[in-house]
Amino acid sequence: MKKDRKRIPWFLFPFWLIWRLVTGIVEFTGRIIAIGLGFVLMVVGILVSATIVGLIVGVPMIFIGILLVLRGIF
Repeated sequence: MKKDRKRIPWFLFPFWLIWRLVTGIVEFTGRIIAIGLGFVLMVVGILVSATIVGLIVGVPMIFIGILLVLRGIF
């Protein structure tokens, strides 16, 4: 079977390679920020949940933190 892959002309290959490198760095940085922010939200959510009134805000923060970490990993 033949793959439907676009061919890059030889004279554009260096620019394509630089573009792929930059997008890879940006994607990796976004994942790291999402994981870090998720952990911070989970910790703050746990601290806020120490009181009964704080449960209303803390539990959603923990949930959003877990979702961010999962999104950053996968």
